[in-house]
Amino acid sequence: MSHREVHLSHRSNWLRAAVLGANDGILSTASLVLGVAASGASGAAIVTAGSAGLVAGALSMAAGEYVSVSSQRDAEQADLRLEERELRRDPRGELRELAGVYEQRGLPPALANDVAVALSRRGALAAHARDELGLDEDRLARPFQAAWTSALSFATGATLPLLAVVVVPAGARVAVTVAVTLIALASLGDLGARLGGAPPVRAAIRVLAWGSVAMAITAGIGALVGTVA
Repeated sequence: MSHREVHLSHRSNWLRAAVLGANDGILSTASLVLGVAASGASGAAIVTAGSAGLVAGALSMAAGEYVSVSSQRDAEQADLRLEERELRRDPRGELRELAGVYEQRGLPPALANDVAVALSRRGALAAHARDELGLDEDRLARPFQAAWTSALSFATGATLPLLAVVVVPAGARVAVTVAVTLIALASLGDLGARLGGAPPVRAAIRVLAWGSVAMAITAGIGALVGTVA
């Protein structure tokens, strides 16, 4: 009976963007509204600041991810073009280079050469990209995927603390926002760890710790500015 292993590394591109976007959306928006609330601002000002933070943050995440991942994609494409030129200029030399890669991985020289020849016949550029450059087609950088994933996840995460501020009475606004934010961060850390195959408890604790520090610092600065202003 055949057994097919299910690996999780193919999720790395979109999972990183989604977790980063949602975490940033939850934490930055919660910190923003808490900082504004600590300054003594009105409910309308808090909601306005939170809404502006949601929109600006989602667009900023999309633009930042697109630019960053595009740079990575450009570097990958440049490597592939260079390898393609080398294959046209010196195919025998590139074949020896590929065989050398397999020798370094433990194959005897004769077998390494046979493997290099066989894989090159099926697609020399693909073989060099995968085994020499470490570029797998399924894991190449995808700028648009990273951009929309980050924007959508940021907006989704930012909605949670913003809703808490909107629907909760003024007296309980700060406490409920903090509670909702911490629960959301812990849930996100757990979910991201499970999707990536990592220990969920450690991931949740890590996100909670840094999130609490960020909110405390922002709220303190907001209270200080409110007092001075």
